[in-house]
Amino acid sequence: MHEILDFTFNPFQEKTYTVTAADGRCAVIDPGFRAGREAGAFLGALGSRQLVPAAILLTHAHFDHIYGVAPLLERFPGIPVYMNSADIPVLEILPEMCGRFGLPVPDCSFRHDEVSEGAAIEVYGLRFEPIATPGHTPGGMSYLLHDDGGDMLFSGDTLFAGAIGRTDLPYGEYDDEIRSIMEKLIVLDPATAVYPGHGPATTIGRERTGNPFLEPFNEPEEETGPDAEPVIIRGPGPAGR
Repeated sequence: MHEILDFTFNPFQEKTYTVTAADGRCAVIDPGFRAGREAGAFLGALGSRQLVPAAILLTHAHFDHIYGVAPLLERFPGIPVYMNSADIPVLEILPEMCGRFGLPVPDCSFRHDEVSEGAAIEVYGLRFEPIATPGHTPGGMSYLLHDDGGDMLFSGDTLFAGAIGRTDLPYGEYDDEIRSIMEKLIVLDPATAVYPGHGPATTIGRERTGNPFLEPFNEPEEETGPDAEPVIIRGPGPAGR
């Protein structure tokens, strides 16, 4: 089973995840830490475990999920950043978005590698399957990782424990988000552990039967055994759960 670390960063309590790969490498999903104290906490946690980031995977381009991209690239130049290009318009309005909340604008000058559904991302033995989940943003992606201990889904701000992502921000589309969840995520194995962009982990099975925003799926599951409990090793990031 691959070790997962989770951290909680920035005023929006964003979840940053790392997944341990081979040879002391790791994949970083949605680095939301800001330069300074938060970056120090994150890099210190990796250093204590002798982990070196080998790739950055972005579920979407909202500022609270990309604050840490530039600090990571400064420390580990050359590692790929995976993002769907449909979110470039989201990057372009980040100064306006950050201004609304009185927050600094992240450095968005990084180059990215295109990510699209059906094109797996290999990271030192990890194989992430990108799933296009537009709605919260037009280029929203979720990442499915198969593991001996059970499947894991990194859902960004599309699916939460007992909730779904907001779509009232620029470029958000409610109908697209519901379609993404119902057609792409809820159909996954119910034991799949879900690691969202905010809040606690959950499983597909729990959301299928208990998420109030997904009432069409609030029906008894077939008897397939108990849901797998997500295994998370909590990181020491600020405000960590």
